[in-house]
Amino acid sequence: MATIDIHDLSGAKVGTLDLADEIFGAVNEDLLWEAVKHYRAGQHQGTHATKARWQVSGSGKKLWKQKGTGRARIGSIRSPLWRHGGTVHGPQPRSYDYAFPRKKYTASGEQDATFGNGGTLTIDLGGLNQAAESVAVQADGKLIVVNTLDLKQPKTKQFRAALDALKVDATVLVVEAATQKNPNLELSARNIEGLELVRGNDVHPYHLLRYDRVIFSQPAIEKLQLTLKNSISKRQHKEVKEKEKSAKKATRMPRRRTRHEKAAEVA
Repeated sequence: MATIDIHDLSGAKVGTLDLADEIFGAVNEDLLWEAVKHYRAGQHQGTHATKARWQVSGSGKKLWKQKGTGRARIGSIRSPLWRHGGTVHGPQPRSYDYAFPRKKYTASGEQDATFGNGGTLTIDLGGLNQAAESVAVQADGKLIVVNTLDLKQPKTKQFRAALDALKVDATVLVVEAATQKNPNLELSARNIEGLELVRGNDVHPYHLLRYDRVIFSQPAIEKLQLTLKNSISKRQHKEVKEKEKSAKKATRMPRRRTRHEKAAEVA
């Protein structure tokens, strides 16, 4: 089981955290791509609209008689052939969201994650699982865990100094526990360029992959890790347990021979 250091806002190490093998393992890049694509499709507003012939303003009277004028026949000034006329088969408001295969959530199934505040949110746990793995296996320092994100005062300068102490010199995602009410953090972080603050129940693979650094508070990553572990299939749990057993057997001392076995060898 891998471990990661826990720091405080001054950058000092204050402990370690065990990372579950079920979550921080191999990365499925195809599943990550599909999860991000699904998320961005849901973010598409789809408010585009054009006016059809019946929606355009203008008279419906026939402009001139059908024959005898030498001009092209026309039935209405709202014809799509004319300037300011209607649009044929133009885009209309619609949702770009689509159903995501259930087995691709957790690489097993979609879950409704219930959090400590009583709220329920359907999140892409499979893609989130893979994104967490991707963050963990990438360059050192991408994933940072702090014991708390509590600030005494709503000061952007102080929070910027804390980020510098944690060696954050690029874009960063800050994840706070959903149950933690931290107005000082929200006020301190909102004016820092390249920083986004989200709650633990709003984290998506898109967020984890978009930023160069990810800072989790200890309660947030513990709750997220527990939610992801509960969403993993029984088959995956069994595979992890078998790996742990085989690792223990490899490190176990050889069994001592009994008196009967020694006598049989001598005979």
